[in-house]
Formats: sequence, C-alpha cells, structure tokens
Amino acid sequence: MKKCIILANGKPPKKNIITFFQKNGYDTLICADGGANSANKFGLIPDYIIGDLDSADKNVLNKYRTKSKIVNIKRQNDTDVEKCLKFAVKNKYTDVLLVGVTGNRLDHTYCNLGIVIKFFHQINISLIAENSYLKAYKGKQELKTFKGETVSLYGFDKKTRIISRGLKYPLKNTALPFGEKESTSNIATSNSLQLTISNGIIFVIRDFNTMKKYDLFQFG
Repeated sequence: MKKCIILANGKPPKKNIITFFQKNGYDTLICADGGANSANKFGLIPDYIIGDLDSADKNVLNKYRTKSKIVNIKRQNDTDVEKCLKFAVKNKYTDVLLVGVTGNRLDHTYCNLGIVIKFFHQINISLIAENSYLKAYKGKQELKTFKGETVSLYGFDKKTRIISRGLKYPLKNTALPFGEKESTSNIATSNSLQLTISNGIIFVIRDFNTMKKYDLFQFG
C-alpha cells in the first residue's frame, strides 16, 4: 500500500497530526501549491509540490527546488488539490490524507469536501480539519470505537439509507439528506460500530485526539 498526505493552502493542522500519520505509513508529503508555505513553517520537506504555483512563496520554492520535486501544472480546470489527487491516483497511491483544505474560504472548504466524494472510487481519502477526522463510507462497515465516543454521521440525499448497530440513537434504514436530517453528536454504546450503508456515500466525523488516545485508527 502506498499512502500520502496532501497539504493544501488552507488552515493547517498542528504539526503533530501530520507527523502522527507519517509515522503510520503516510510517508509521502505532497504540497498543493501554497501548502508548501505551511510545510516550510513546520520544518517539513515535501516530496512533491504540485499546482500552478501562484500561492507558494518564491523564497520557499527556491528553498525546496533541490529538495523536492516541483510539478507546475497550469491547467485551470482542476483545483490544486485535484491536481495532487490525480497525481496520487496516477502514481498508484492507495490512501491519502487531506490537510489544510479548510479555513477562511468557505467556498474552498465546500469544494474540498465535495472532492472527497468525487474521488471516493479512485483512492481511499480521509480528511483532517482542526481536530476533526472525516472519512467517507459506503456498504458494510465495522468501526473500532468505545462506549461514550461522539460520532457524527451525514448523508447527502434521500436514496442513501443507513442501518446502525452500536449507536445511542440508532439509524434504522434512515436517510440523512443534506439540509433535512443529520445524526450530529451521536454516541457509541460499545467498542464496535456497525454500519450498513446502501445506495450512496456518507461522511463520518470523529475527534482526532480521542481516536489517537484510544487507538481507534485502523491503519491497513
């Protein structure tokens, strides 16, 4: 399995979050254009810097020119994050963590959440924003959890249905269409959360620090 981190130009997470995933197999760091500025502040050396390079500081690019592979893609049909994802897919990465993809620009945040769905069938994507860990799921899933953990679930349309076992507020073939119904701050009732998701994709959002503390990440 090949795993990578894509660091974009939004609000970056704490450095220890990035290094935690690097220590767990996500050993390639790809910066989406201005994400290189954040990498520089963290003292990290990207393996790749990809994008149209209009946001990365010139001094930062010069610093990394002999240390990182810089790929200038001027194509404007894709965002810089999409360019990085297409690079990862082409180079047969199986898993990617998106960081720095949220921040002051709500339109960028909304776009990058949509990208998780857009690339769902091409690469296994997870996303960190602040202390929240987001992952998309379909089909039958069993998640390692603990009694009392806060778990939030979100759907997008009426056709996608969810059956849950292990939640305080169970989902019984329930749809969670965006803008109509959601399962925010549900609570796990055991050490295992079982989900059956039919006809679509849902987001599950959990707290990174809690997952790290209780060893809930399931690194393949």
